[in-house]
Amino acid sequence: MRRYLEPGPIVLVSSAWEGQRNIMTMGWHTVMAFSPSLVGCIISAGNHSFEMIRRSGECIINLPTTALTDQVVGVGNSSGAEVDKFERFGLTAQAAERVSAPLIGECHAHFECRLFDDSLVERYNFFIWEVVSARAAVSPTYPQSLHYTGDGVFMVAGEIIDRRDGFLPQML
Repeated sequence: MRRYLEPGPIVLVSSAWEGQRNIMTMGWHTVMAFSPSLVGCIISAGNHSFEMIRRSGECIINLPTTALTDQVVGVGNSSGAEVDKFERFGLTAQAAERVSAPLIGECHAHFECRLFDDSLVERYNFFIWEVVSARAAVSPTYPQSLHYTGDGVFMVAGEIIDRRDGFLPQML
């Protein structure tokens, strides 16, 4: 099922709390609303990032490209309780504009998030975030992003098919 229903690209979620920082690999997230800009995601309570994110009420969703495939896998296969993932995987922590979590300099895009609704965290580990700042590199316009299909296999975003002239903005 995951192979066909995975909602979007793999992202790296960075967080900080009381002098600690961490990165986790995440494959399940969804856009929920446009105004305000809301994103929902599941973070396992067993993940080292869970308490840091829950306590700080902030995170950054960073979009890596295929150039970071090995780092994405390495981050996902290690625990921030045991290692500083920024150092271990050669990733650059940079100051964000609106949250205290560090962004990952090598990523194509960064979405700074503040907790908007935690009513589903206790039951489902489902966080609802408001994106309070967003930025992306100018080039490439369509980066090659990773999409996880399970069993250690990724797909790469493919050929671009542009049909913008056929869409009505009010229907998006």
